[in-house]
Amino acid sequence: MAPEHIVIDTNGSLKSMYSKAEVAQLRQAFWTAFGQYMAPVPSAEGIPTNWINYKTGYKNLYFRLHADNRRASIGIELTHTDAEIRQLFFEQFEQLKAMLGETLGEAWTWELEAEDANGHPISRIYRELQPVNLFSRDDWPQLISFFKPRLIALDEFWSNAQYAFEEFR
Repeated sequence: MAPEHIVIDTNGSLKSMYSKAEVAQLRQAFWTAFGQYMAPVPSAEGIPTNWINYKTGYKNLYFRLHADNRRASIGIELTHTDAEIRQLFFEQFEQLKAMLGETLGEAWTWELEAEDANGHPISRIYRELQPVNLFSRDDWPQLISFFKPRLIALDEFWSNAQYAFEEFR
C-alpha cells in the first residue's frame, strides 16, 4: 500500500488523504498550469521566459516559488556554501532594498541566516501567503494571483539590478 499524505485545509482541519503519487501529480499539475499561464508573458526585456525555472545568470542566486498544503512563498534565495560570499550578495541586495521595495510595491522579509528544506544554510528575501493549499484546486487562482505579479516584478527589478552584481561573476 502506498504511503498517504494528510492534507490539512486552510482552516486547519483534516481534508483528505493523498497517496505520494497523487501529491506528486497535483504538484506537477499546478506548476504545469502556472507555467502555461505565464508562458505568453514576456520578460521585462521583452523576451520569452521560463518563469518556473527563472535564470538569474548567477550561480547560487535563485528566484524560488514554493507551495504546499499550508502556505506559498516567493523569494530570492542565496545558496552559496561560503557564508562570507552569501553575506556579500545579501549586502548588495540591501544596497538595492529601496529599488526592490518600490518595484515590488510591498515589503518582504529579509533573512541573512536561514535554512532550506534540507537544512543547508541560505540567505533569503521572500514574501509568504498563508493559509493556502496547493492540493486544493480551489486555491489555485489565489496561488496564481499571488505568484504572477511578484514574479513579474522580480523580473523587472532584476533586469535593472543584475548589473550591480557584476563583480561577483
